[in-house]
Amino acid sequence: MRPLNLTRLLERSSYVRRIYMKITNMSQVTTKLGDKGYSSNYVQEKYRKDNILFDVLGTNDELSSWLGLTYHYSQYEPILKFQAALQSMNTLIATNPDADHPNAKLTQTFNEEALKFLEDEEQRLLLEKPIEARFVLPGSEASLTGAYFDMSRSVCRRAERKIVKFIAETKREDLWLALKYINRLSDLLFVLARTK
Repeated sequence: MRPLNLTRLLERSSYVRRIYMKITNMSQVTTKLGDKGYSSNYVQEKYRKDNILFDVLGTNDELSSWLGLTYHYSQYEPILKFQAALQSMNTLIATNPDADHPNAKLTQTFNEEALKFLEDEEQRLLLEKPIEARFVLPGSEASLTGAYFDMSRSVCRRAERKIVKFIAETKREDLWLALKYINRLSDLLFVLARTK
């Protein structure tokens, strides 16, 4: 798959270019485009801000924020990969693949390789430090770092539920890999909460 080409995207979309320039230069963060309760997806289709699309994107963003906080407590480098994968996933989710728009045809960097990394990392950690098969009290039985991993895991599980609902409501068959990724990530975060 070809990675997302920001230069090409900026050349094709004046709207994206205008927003990108405002944000890149930080001359103005406020665009006022959502003041009436609507926002657009990646192919400029407008939706109310309470649409499940933004619920999914917002939950993934919250997860990424928790992961960022967890990174500062744990210094566990793969978290940065998780955050990058979540950004790619959000781009995929925010893009209607059936839209007649150049952005709909852009390929994503989100792929099976990211999923395999999670599975391999979980197995590596469990071989290093097996965990007891029992119910645990999230955040209470581990270290402070473990509590941050538990918090990230809880948000990850919520993101998973939101993606399941989004797939069901939109019939987005292209998102099954995203769902698998979130499912594996929550499993890995559970292991990390017990081993870090």
